[in-house]
Amino acid sequence: MTGCSPASSLGCSPDDVLAPGRSQLDITDESAVASMAQGVDVVVNTAAWTAVDAAESAEDAAHAVNALGAERVARAARSAGARLVQISTDYVFDGAPGRPFAEDAIVNPTTAYGRSKAEGEARSVRAHPEGTTIVRTSWLYGRYGPSFPRSIAAGLAEHGAVDVVDDQHGQPTWARDVARSVIDLMGAGVSVGTFHATGGGQATWFEFAARVATSLGYPDDAVRPIATDSAARAAPRPRWSVLAHGTWGDAGLAAPRPWRDMLDDALPDLALTAATVRNGTP
Repeated sequence: MTGCSPASSLGCSPDDVLAPGRSQLDITDESAVASMAQGVDVVVNTAAWTAVDAAESAEDAAHAVNALGAERVARAARSAGARLVQISTDYVFDGAPGRPFAEDAIVNPTTAYGRSKAEGEARSVRAHPEGTTIVRTSWLYGRYGPSFPRSIAAGLAEHGAVDVVDDQHGQPTWARDVARSVIDLMGAGVSVGTFHATGGGQATWFEFAARVATSLGYPDDAVRPIATDSAARAAPRPRWSVLAHGTWGDAGLAAPRPWRDMLDDALPDLALTAATVRNGTP
């Protein structure tokens, strides 16, 4: 959970931001959440159970964080007079191929994780109806922690080639762009609504991996396409996770930029250079 302190006009310098990690704030603790929300203008709930496969056998635990925890954060934000940004996911949809999912499309999750996040959206809006903005993202990677580009780079460094599914479609998204989108929304005075903060266009995981490999100087055949059925997981992965960006224009803001542009800018930040990767230290 992140809070932006008063009178910042959402330029939000580092001194204006409170960003407690899990060890500092447990969002299943109502009193702790209420205390943390006091004195801020905007609360951004990034806390989540994101172990998609593990949630299939621990749905109650995922629900406690993603649904009940989100509701607590919303209540705390409302009590503090703060706006709330609830970060959500493409997994709230069923992944049926077709047109990009609109922001107001009916949610129909097919996994425990997706159900918990969809419930978190609904509970947040009910708890703070005049101050909750839902921001959905997907295929997210960032500077810190595990990420798909790092996994691809490590696999290439170790094996020289990797197999990647080529029948799941989505939108690779750099975490920094999501953060900028949230700041833009709050700076524009948005208090309610649903927005999709995902890279523009679409790609398969194979196409995503191939662009990472190419940027590192690997040959075109270093990434090999496979079918989802040959990489079975406990939770089914959506075959279609392409989200629409229609509400950005309604808010007077530019839609997210293309995913390829995000990745090209992110690669230096991720430190996935050919030299470091081929030394086995992505």
